[in-house]
Parts: sequence; C-alpha cells; structure tokens
Amino acid sequence: MGQSRSQYKQQRNAENREKRPHAIHKFARISDRKARIVLDQIKGKDVIQAAAILQYNPRYGAYLVGKVLKSAVANAEENHSMDAQDLFVEEAIANQGPSMKRIQPRAKGRAYRINKRTSHITIVLNER
Repeated sequence: MGQSRSQYKQQRNAENREKRPHAIHKFARISDRKARIVLDQIKGKDVIQAAAILQYNPRYGAYLVGKVLKSAVANAEENHSMDAQDLFVEEAIANQGPSMKRIQPRAKGRAYRINKRTSHITIVLNER
C-alpha cells in the first residue's frame, strides 16, 4: 500500500469525483415527488430552453430547480470553462431527504403526525 489511509481515501475520492459540471441543492423544502415532476420537463433540453420552461412554470419546484440550474451553468462556465450555449441537462435527479416530523392537534386530545418532507435536487450538465 505504502500510503496512509487518509492519503489513500483522498486519491480514491479524486478518481471518483464527478467530472461533469453539476449543482446540488440539499435539504430543499419540497418533496422529491413534486421536484421530479418539474425535473422531468427539463431532462435532455438545452440550458436556455430549460431555463425558459422553468421561468413560466407556476410550480414552487420550478423556482428551486431554476436556482440549481443557474448554479450548474455558473459552475460549468467558471470551473470547466464551457460555453453556456453548448450545454444541455444530462441528468436531473431528486432524491428523498430527511423528513421533519410535526404534530397536528386533532379532536379529543389526539395528535396526528405530519411529515414535512425534504429532497436533494441534483442537476448534471454536459456539452453537445
């Protein structure tokens, strides 16, 4: 082996790191189902076309996904020196995050559980 555990892990993580430009919004206050409805509309589309779709979509998820898309485009231009005109949405994923457990008072002193769900929204771009 010849190297410490931390050096080995650092080298392994560098090899497995995502090479494509991407952005992640963790713990977004929207359920993963609702985010996926919006993400499915922009998968495979050009960045400019995807931004236009999100701008005129009335859903709250479109607002959150739009922020992630802008961040991914900025990462592509700044870190990978790519042109925004050539980019398209290669992957758009919404994974389930932790749920916040809340209580709703009900009749006769009962309490009902309310799960306020969160999600992790990921957008990966690539060049055409």
